[in-house]
Amino acid sequence: MICWLGGAPSPWGAPGLGMLRNAAMDFAPSLDEQAFRTSVRGWLSANLPSEPYPAEAGERVAYARRWARMLHGGGWAGLAWPREYGGRDLSPIEHLIFAEEYADVGAPPLIDIGVGPALTGPTLIHHGTAEQKERFLGPILRGEEVWCQGFSEPGAGSDLAGLQTRAVVDGDDLVINGQKVWTSYARYADWCILIVRTNPDAPKHRGLTFVLLDMKTPGITIRPLVEMTGVAWFNEVFFEDVRVPKKHVVGEIDKGWDITITTLSVERGASTPYPRLAKELDDVVAMGRRLADDTPKIADPRVRQRLAKLATEIHTLRLTVLRSVSQQMRTGRTGPEGSILKLLWSELEQRLMETASEISGAYALLDEHAPQAIDDGRWQYGLLWSRAASIYAGTSEVQRNILSQRVLGLPRG
Repeated sequence: MICWLGGAPSPWGAPGLGMLRNAAMDFAPSLDEQAFRTSVRGWLSANLPSEPYPAEAGERVAYARRWARMLHGGGWAGLAWPREYGGRDLSPIEHLIFAEEYADVGAPPLIDIGVGPALTGPTLIHHGTAEQKERFLGPILRGEEVWCQGFSEPGAGSDLAGLQTRAVVDGDDLVINGQKVWTSYARYADWCILIVRTNPDAPKHRGLTFVLLDMKTPGITIRPLVEMTGVAWFNEVFFEDVRVPKKHVVGEIDKGWDITITTLSVERGASTPYPRLAKELDDVVAMGRRLADDTPKIADPRVRQRLAKLATEIHTLRLTVLRSVSQQMRTGRTGPEGSILKLLWSELEQRLMETASEISGAYALLDEHAPQAIDDGRWQYGLLWSRAASIYAGTSEVQRNILSQRVLGLPRG
């Protein structure tokens, strides 16, 4: 059975969730894993920043960079990266334990500088030259350089291979012209992983090139985009005769699609935030106990049923993560099944935020900084932000197509 709503924590330490056990399943950790969890918990508890997480985007970037330096100094950066590149070469299960403990203690998010360690680093480890690895991997782990992701365009979002930003070879450089959009934190980024079209006559999945772009290069114009949360996190980026040295091409010219697939696979397989979702469900339950007219909201059986369903879904997501981790440990790759995780967690996050907003009632309409707002307007912001979860890193429709064709083997419609 599932133990929830304040039940005993699981042996894995995931907050608010008990373990599902029968004769066929036993997820009890080994002694080494227990010791690793203890060391993670001890270091995080002793080193959490005392200053609050800031509201302004630029301040968040600076905050995340300071925290990344602390993590690196403590030996907690690049957990899954090979030791030769500054990582710890830990197993997927140890990486998962770290994520659970990180969420449990409420450690600061690193999404503000996340493109570098989560996407650029693993891509360069797989495909970069020795010179590129030497130049970029260390600064990424130490939080010294911030990266953005120049993939989507106004006419090429879900159909990424339809992008039209052009690059022409000119001596030792590529000269780039075009536009990208939805580029997170482009204003604060030092570098960008960028996909450009170098052969317009080739089929759309060919003729693409993956480059590393210095965002201080002349010819780049960045315009912030204010999203419905009120935060200018996204940007549109324009390129006018921007020159990139050939030495910053990853892989070969015209053969960038395979490298892009590596980046997307890492993004979908490694960004499963179930520890955070479990922690947030605990907070929603606590809010339901506090909010009351005559009786607490959580006394309503319909509310309890919705919370129980969310708890079940989070537990199912966790078990799916464990299945993915098991596959990684057996085969060394995530495969197209990573789309299952992306589909599950992104739509689950939306349902969780919808439930939280309904429980908070009129409080959900208050601005996140209003002092009278329940949980400082957290759920109002979370509801608006969660709408993007089923879009970024591949829309739900794209994930379903991948699963139908590459996992289930169904024909294209």
